Amino acid sequence: MRPMILVHGAWHGSWCWASVTPHLAARGIPSVGVDLAGHGLNGRPPFARSARPFDPAALATELSPVAGVSVRDAAEALVDRIRLAGNGEPCVVVAHSLGGVIATAAAELAPELFAHLVYLSAYVPVAASVAELAASYHSFDRVLVADPAVVGALRLDPANPALRDEIRELFYGDVDVSAAEAAIALLSNDAPAQFAAEKVTVTRERFGAVPHSYIVCAKDNAIPEVLQRRLVRVIDAASVAATGVVTLDSSHSAFLSRPAELAGVLAEAERGGGSWSR
Repeated sequence: MRPMILVHGAWHGSWCWASVTPHLAARGIPSVGVDLAGHGLNGRPPFARSARPFDPAALATELSPVAGVSVRDAAEALVDRIRLAGNGEPCVVVAHSLGGVIATAAAELAPELFAHLVYLSAYVPVAASVAELAASYHSFDRVLVADPAVVGALRLDPANPALRDEIRELFYGDVDVSAAEAAIALLSNDAPAQFAAEKVTVTRERFGAVPHSYIVCAKDNAIPEVLQRRLVRVIDAASVAATGVVTLDSSHSAFLSRPAELAGVLAEAERGGGSWSR
């Protein structure tokens, strides 16, 4: 069986799927978590993060080491990882949050590698960029510590005690406190600003021909449910077939709060998602 490819969102890395992969394995589904360009082992933190004495003003103005990473760069890298992991055969790809931007672009580039694209509370920047989609909700504004136009990144400071409660509420509202604290400690400072600024152009013949599903997280404080359901309609408008939808009673990070339940939903996607509905 070809592996399921698990794509994280902004500031996270392949580590965020660690609680899900054993549940997938128990269902006979191998899986591979990937680090997106500019993240995890493919990213670099700003110097100011670890400089001592620590200078918040320096962190707010230092140009990000990942400022030049574009959606196209990340999508091409993701296509390479899918091709490698699946030995050139199509795989089920699961994309969370801002990872939906990169997975969307990758599906347009190489639709033949996608057996099924599952969005988990993810952005789909087809009708508008993430920045435009999120403008009415301001969910991320309160945790950013720098102007993306200045530093070239969406910059967090996870080590700032004044922001930890905000970050936990935004991403991990229903996650056990100790697990949420551990996750916050693993977050990167920077996500490339272009991921949020760029709109992705897709066609019905390529992206639109890939089977799509969307997992709505009903208690999400980062991407409100109303926006998630709007994004389902965006996918439908760009696709040949309707989008299958499942709703989880979870926060933004269902991979931490409901890993077994999420694995069960993903296993259904592996089987084709035929029983999913609106």
